[in-house]
Amino acid sequence: MEPDSRIGRMSDWSILRATHRRPLRVALLPCAGRGERAGGGRPKQYVEVAGRSVVHWTLLAFDELVGQGQLDGVAVVLSPGDEEFVQAVPPALRERLQVMPVGGATRAHSVWGGLQALAREGLGDTDWVLVHDAARCLIEPAELLRLIVACEGDAVGGLLACPVPDTLKRADALGRVQDTVPRDHLWAAQTPQMFRLGLLRDVLGRALQAGIPVTDEAGAVEWAGQAPKLVAGPADNFKLTYPDDFRRAAEVLARRSTSIGTTP
Repeated sequence: MEPDSRIGRMSDWSILRATHRRPLRVALLPCAGRGERAGGGRPKQYVEVAGRSVVHWTLLAFDELVGQGQLDGVAVVLSPGDEEFVQAVPPALRERLQVMPVGGATRAHSVWGGLQALAREGLGDTDWVLVHDAARCLIEPAELLRLIVACEGDAVGGLLACPVPDTLKRADALGRVQDTVPRDHLWAAQTPQMFRLGLLRDVLGRALQAGIPVTDEAGAVEWAGQAPKLVAGPADNFKLTYPDDFRRAAEVLARRSTSIGTTP
């Protein structure tokens, strides 16, 4: 089964840009990972947490901002031949997405494929792209809006990040402490990471071609000599990576549901 492909056409972007009289803002979610560290035998973005798949929870925050007019679209990058996405996300929500089966061997290659697809469909170099991990399902609309407000006037762009609160130890090859790393000015990078399409396509493409290990978009921008802006994000915006992360995420979602008097 091939995933639905709903990629915006150039005329769509042009109409939106003329209507808003500002650069467009499009979210790009790489959703092609295998999530092997999470265990369970399936990609972590499709694991159910608190009654919904991880990626479903993630998409809800972005969809809310689209409804508010703060985002102009959400694109999801899948592995070619992915058959689980259509089961993990309800049809009504899928219809509002741009699904692109252009995922690559690594996260960076998947993001690159998504950027290329958006550019082919008419998104401009000065338009903004917010790249977000599909497995960060605890992101909230208010945090997305905080990033947009902080970065939309910035010359480079930026990312959500959290100051490191813990003492950090560097280990040697035997698993013993080699030294203590000063945590002053250290931040843990999160997503979304918000950069203009032209800049991100250029630096990520060159970094991949040069064989530079790229674990996030800000790293590629830094490699090119630019300094992304750090925007304080919440500690809850963690990436589901290990089995215990799913338990923690379920607890957070249950707590949020209780606070607003709803069930997941």
